[in-house]
Amino acid sequence: KKTYRAVVRGWPADDGLIDHPLRRIVDDRHGGREDVQEAQTRFRRLERYVLPLPQGAFPTTRCALMELSPLTGRRHQLRRHMKHLSHPIIGDATHGKGPLNRDLAAMLGMQRLWLHAHALELRHPVSGETLHLEAPLGEEWELWHTHGTLEP
Repeated sequence: KKTYRAVVRGWPADDGLIDHPLRRIVDDRHGGREDVQEAQTRFRRLERYVLPLPQGAFPTTRCALMELSPLTGRRHQLRRHMKHLSHPIIGDATHGKGPLNRDLAAMLGMQRLWLHAHALELRHPVSGETLHLEAPLGEEWELWHTHGTLEP
């Protein structure tokens, strides 16, 4: 069981399940074929921010801190699922929005993918005991509170 934290563009729903198959190219001797794999991610919105950063016709930028729990393990699943919801992870150069990423990096003074592996639960290979490992967010995550206004 894996749990991640991510900051995404916009204000997604409070919680939900993304059940969206993901495609991948499988290399073979005949040039490759495309596989479609089932992929599910549970999400929960933890905080909403408004930042004083104009984007297009909007005078501010909305972002949200999310808890993401993949139920399957597909390549770039969290990044691709959040893009599918039209709430890409901030700093995602492949699946995100370049101008927004650059503007937020300049405002925060830091360019990075705002995705963090927060907790991992697994069975110990010898004892069989359930292990719960947790990595707290780094202090740079406070930048969202420093620059943004928390919204209810």
